[in-house]
Amino acid sequence: MPNSKNDNGTQPVSNATNSWINNPDPARLIHGLRDTGYDFYTACADIIDNSISANAENINIKIVLETGGQKFVYFGDDGHGMDEAGLRNAMRYGAKVRDNLASLGKFGLGLKTASSSICLKYAVISRDKPNSSLKKMTWDLEHVNNINQWEMLGEEITEDEVEIFDELCGKVGTLVIWARCDRLLSKNYEVPGGTKEKKAINYKISKLKEHCALIFHKFLNPHDENHKTVTISVNSEAVKYWNPFYPECSEQMLSPKLTKMNIQIADGSIHSASIKAWILPHSKDMTTEENSEFAKISNRGQGFYIHREGRIIHYGGYMGIWRADEPHCSLLRIEFDFDHHLDEAFSVDVKKSRILLDSALEEGLKTRLAPAYNEANNRYRRIQAVSVISGLSHNDSNRTITETENTTRVTVEEADENKGEALVSNNRGHGIKIITPVENNVDPERLYVNAVEGIIGGALWEPVLTSATDSHHETGVHINKQHDFYTKVYSQASKNLSVEGLDLLLWAFAAAEHKNTNEELKFMWEDIRDEVSSNLKKLLRSVDLPSSE
Repeated sequence: MPNSKNDNGTQPVSNATNSWINNPDPARLIHGLRDTGYDFYTACADIIDNSISANAENINIKIVLETGGQKFVYFGDDGHGMDEAGLRNAMRYGAKVRDNLASLGKFGLGLKTASSSICLKYAVISRDKPNSSLKKMTWDLEHVNNINQWEMLGEEITEDEVEIFDELCGKVGTLVIWARCDRLLSKNYEVPGGTKEKKAINYKISKLKEHCALIFHKFLNPHDENHKTVTISVNSEAVKYWNPFYPECSEQMLSPKLTKMNIQIADGSIHSASIKAWILPHSKDMTTEENSEFAKISNRGQGFYIHREGRIIHYGGYMGIWRADEPHCSLLRIEFDFDHHLDEAFSVDVKKSRILLDSALEEGLKTRLAPAYNEANNRYRRIQAVSVISGLSHNDSNRTITETENTTRVTVEEADENKGEALVSNNRGHGIKIITPVENNVDPERLYVNAVEGIIGGALWEPVLTSATDSHHETGVHINKQHDFYTKVYSQASKNLSVEGLDLLLWAFAAAEHKNTNEELKFMWEDIRDEVSSNLKKLLRSVDLPSSE
């Protein structure tokens, strides 16, 4: 009997096709969708997505722990709100496709799966016009479980809910209420609503602010002209955006022509993604406050920051292209932006917290980003190497030069520290004007040889006129700590070479330059220093930088 029902409740649609209607079990499915992989922070971000898509300017989140341990989370926005039909669609599992495909919502599941991942009961209250009445619809997972039907509740709106709507939304907008939040915290506390549970809630509030500051940084940043500016507040405190790329002090390594990547999708159309490779300053080049507040250098912070329509959906790690735990590359952060046209190409998941790269795209990204990856590695190691060899002493060299009286040295008649110039007598004549760094009141132990953090142009050394007072200047030499010769050769001097011998050689070059230069020859000497420094760097390319170990 082809049209009779089977024992499991299914029945064939027709004899010809032998097709079957096989509706999912409501109780099993609605509870099963709780385990789609959300945590509290990604669930909150999904609700915020809907508010931004509703053109909200202000989004207010309120987390409440009551005396008896009951926990509620409220999300209010001043977006365009919904009428009854719109609200019914929003609460449907698998809502209709949005008119605006570029909205942050994607599958019509976010509101429901995000909410149910944290709580057993959630409601949405909305109003699209100031003079309209509030509309409310509720999903109660235990009710669905009891009757095993996709039945929402038509609950009355309480006075408390009206007050909360007015507080968090205003005249129009949408309020999402999470009640019976059995998964907001990871454990049950002996004293519900007690001190320990309050501490755990406060921690959640703090981490949620940090999460929003990163995930929605382009929307929170009023200076970002490409995205609508919104305000997000958590328990009445506005969230301040955190830009993980710290563009004020970081260097973007890709040339303009490499910051756009064209990607062909299945229908043959081509769409562009934007990519930038940022190398952040090393923590040793920042104050503790700059690092903790703006840069936040860490191993887990390196790698890709994937943005879909301006909202971060993935951060940290190299998507399988390189190892994600390489500490020497912790300065590299990759800003990758794409729009909704590339959703299928990147296999964006329901939570909008993961993408997948196909092998061709992975290879293209690796080729394009390899120079930046290697440079980040080298910069980290070079600064680490400077740290390793910071204990090297140049005192013996300074003492030797001080005690050696018969070396040929320039005679300085006048020296101006502010202008960086001097009048000297040298092999070119008397009253010769030279352009050179001038330093007064120098520590006697660094009077002739001094290792410095950097030299303009990147040369290994430069001559300088120094004085322990503000007169009687003599030739000294600055040695560039950040040059490969210093980090790779000087760093081994305590084992195999003589620091003093290297110092004296460079001081002798500096003294010879001062003794044989004038304004016309200045650039010739600079060219010689640059040429020697460049060749040394090339010769040392295959020599490993020392590690902190």
